[in-house]
Amino acid sequence: MASSGRPPKAPPPRKAGSAAECQQLEQLPNIGPSIAADLRLIGVQQPQDLLQRDAFALYQALCRATGKRQDPCVLDTFLAATDFMHGAAPRPWWDYTAQRKSTYGAV
Repeated sequence: MASSGRPPKAPPPRKAGSAAECQQLEQLPNIGPSIAADLRLIGVQQPQDLLQRDAFALYQALCRATGKRQDPCVLDTFLAATDFMHGAAPRPWWDYTAQRKSTYGAV
């Protein structure tokens, strides 16, 4: 097999089991490189920054920063991340869809 000449990609960081273990955004459950980049775009640099932020306000800020409406599942993901950082057990983002719909309606 021919080598591409590029160094191998580093493996993604291990997902944190608790907020106390979480040092990088990518360690948050449900947060991969793309959503981590979105969070950084709106001023969230480390997981602990989520302790002072509201998931819906983050979603609105991302919509403004990108100039387009984001998929509502992004809000579900932000709800999961902020909940996790406040001590909740890790849960998949889609567990937050019903909560988002009942709290915020159509976004």
